[in-house]
Amino acid sequence: MKQRLSIYWVACGVAAATLAAAGCGPLTFVVGVTPADQKPEAAVVARDPASTRTANRIAIIDVQGMLINAKRRGLLSQRENPVAELSEKLKLAADDADVKAVILRINTAGGAVTASDIMYREIRRFREETGKPVVALMMDMATSGGYYVSLSADRIVAHPTTVTGSVGVILQVVSLQPALQNIGVTADAITSGANKAAGNPLAPFTPAQRQTLQTLVDDFYQRFRDLVRDRRPDIDPQQFDTITDGRVFSGDQAHALKLVDELGDLHTAWAEAKSLAGVEAANLVLYHSPLAYVASPYAAAPTHVEMNDADEAGEMNLLQLNLGASGASGAAGDMGLPAAFLYLWRPGL
Repeated sequence: MKQRLSIYWVACGVAAATLAAAGCGPLTFVVGVTPADQKPEAAVVARDPASTRTANRIAIIDVQGMLINAKRRGLLSQRENPVAELSEKLKLAADDADVKAVILRINTAGGAVTASDIMYREIRRFREETGKPVVALMMDMATSGGYYVSLSADRIVAHPTTVTGSVGVILQVVSLQPALQNIGVTADAITSGANKAAGNPLAPFTPAQRQTLQTLVDDFYQRFRDLVRDRRPDIDPQQFDTITDGRVFSGDQAHALKLVDELGDLHTAWAEAKSLAGVEAANLVLYHSPLAYVASPYAAAPTHVEMNDADEAGEMNLLQLNLGASGASGAAGDMGLPAAFLYLWRPGL
């Protein structure tokens, strides 16, 4: 059997000069050998006090970080594709007869429009094909694409301190033309049509090109609004336009506005999942990678390299001009974001 060396890093002060980290501790390595094609494992992380011997399970599936249909950047390697990871874990929950419901634990500011939509559809398909209820549990953040994915659930539980909402679309376009002109550099693109280079950071951004892209943003925004209207019918129609204008809300505010069903925590979501599944007792299980140490339901499911993504941790640069494969389009990639239309909330973007 093909073997793969899995290395887990827990470090404080990696690249201290770059990250300006203080209070550095020792660098720890945990090394083991696991099959390269091994599936995530299910660990019981909390036993139901009503019946610790029950075979029933409620599966926790984490949705976290930037939502893109690609492997995310890591400090030392690439991390899992969040769309593929969700699909794989939903299949595990579908195939396990002991799993009676799923808690979708969401901690993300959102991501690409299509990735968010795929994840929403995968969860709805799981619900329809298995009949197993889904409860969304919002953590620190479930904004924009994170809220979009939450709408797939039968019930939404938010912490009072959750930040959610941000119903809207953004396409970040950066123009380098003024800076290039100041240093005497000009750029010209040979295109097949007037709008082919729309958003090119090296070319002028014409009103017609802006209108073309604005039309797409409006279409994706309307899709989001329609989904909110369909999945959250109790929202006051007179407040709907204000609620969906892109602003964010605390969990308390979201509950008052009917964006979420209930305020609480993991135990609240656990109770909701059992109630919807019609079972009196069920243990909590968490899907995780082999060799990962998971002893608590509050542990997020770790991947093979435990480092923050660059897009989640942030980068300390005075100036970053990223004109590689992700940024050459002149869209969001130039700001360290995917070159895509985004359901994303990023303060200061």
